[in-house]
Amino acid sequence: MPTPPAPRHSSRASAPRHDRDDARARAATELLARVRRELGMGSDDDISEPTRPSAVPLPSRLSVGELAWASVGAAMLAAGRSPADIDPQRVATAYRSDRVLTIDGATPPVWSPYSGFWSTSDGWIRTHGNYPHHAAGLRRGLRLHDDAGADAVASALAERPAADAVSDISTAGGLAVPVSSEAPELDRSLRQSPLVDVRRVEAPADPRARPSHHRPPAQLPLRGIRILDLTRVIAGPVCTRTLALLGADVLRIDPPQLPEPEWQHLDTGHGKRSAVMDARTARLHELLAEADAVVLGYRPAALIRLGLDPDVLVHRYPGLVVAQLSAWGAEHPDRAGFDSLVQAESGIALVESSDGVRPGALPAQALDHSAGYLLAAAVTTVLERRAREGGSWRVRASLRRVAAELLGMPRRREPQVPTEFDPAPHVARFDVDGRSLVTSRPALAGFEFDAPHTWGSDQPVW
Repeated sequence: MPTPPAPRHSSRASAPRHDRDDARARAATELLARVRRELGMGSDDDISEPTRPSAVPLPSRLSVGELAWASVGAAMLAAGRSPADIDPQRVATAYRSDRVLTIDGATPPVWSPYSGFWSTSDGWIRTHGNYPHHAAGLRRGLRLHDDAGADAVASALAERPAADAVSDISTAGGLAVPVSSEAPELDRSLRQSPLVDVRRVEAPADPRARPSHHRPPAQLPLRGIRILDLTRVIAGPVCTRTLALLGADVLRIDPPQLPEPEWQHLDTGHGKRSAVMDARTARLHELLAEADAVVLGYRPAALIRLGLDPDVLVHRYPGLVVAQLSAWGAEHPDRAGFDSLVQAESGIALVESSDGVRPGALPAQALDHSAGYLLAAAVTTVLERRAREGGSWRVRASLRRVAAELLGMPRRREPQVPTEFDPAPHVARFDVDGRSLVTSRPALAGFEFDAPHTWGSDQPVW
């Protein structure tokens, strides 16, 4: 079977290690300064001498630790705190929260047997089958029985060309992408746009008296702010979990026909209320009318079908901040995706290959987590700007844009040696309706989580 191309690394002469470390640290500091300018936070003076970004122990060829430092640093700045307070080990634990999560003392299974890399007749593909409807789509696409296991999937794919396998699975409602090499021209084009796109929208006068965003440093900066959370999986929930951490009243709404895996909700549901409701009901629009912001994590085309077109919402509800997160960006409105799929198709999986044959992965779902913190920073900043400038606001981020940023940062020629540390100081313990829960503590230093609520246990009211 043909093998995928070996990861492409720089052919330049290797610089001394400290010079390479300095380059990565500078890249992280410059990224944070740029995000701050793009969001309209103001001066860069207090981030000129940060803690060393490369200290975040997320071992990778790519600058994953530096990306994490800058993303969490943006959320810290938006909350009125300094990135100098970042605890690198705490950030690393938060980015790999699924590795410390336990429910009643047990570690839940995170990955479905249908999620992973698969060898085909001419390359590799990556699938995602953690949700039952995506697993069913994969089986339909490969003509497998409902009880088929991973061995059956491997056999069905081994004789198929990668393009045919992706087409068959996708057409049947599953999720699969080819494992691809980097696309430098596309990445450069994506990096011409802001990492998080923020735009003020002229709208009719806001009839509501909005809560002030200006609060003493000792108080939570988003106290009194209402956030409607229409997100799933990791990136969107990390964003809204961060907004709840900063004091917002966050109400998450999920469709009754698509329950969230328990572990995933408990890992990202801290401080939020959770209700189940059909998004097509009038009640959702009553909630929107009283919200300060809504965070949307569904595909753009799906939002339009639900009557939640962001371009309509910013005009229908004056003063509303509409934050939107997608996997592939606005250019692909009907395409579903997850962090692992974006890693595979963007070229990250081949860069992270350990042997130049089998694709590899980042040490965490770093695109998800970074996008979540960046979006939270943008929403927090925009809420403050709204108090001064008025108007409605649109905020957009995508996993693919974050991937392009990561691929443009300095990288190591060889895999980074893992730095072992004890995660025990960086976990929190909760009782959730009689269940014993251990999760990571917040990545943002100086804050602590409230316990998550059981999925769907709250009423859809403010």
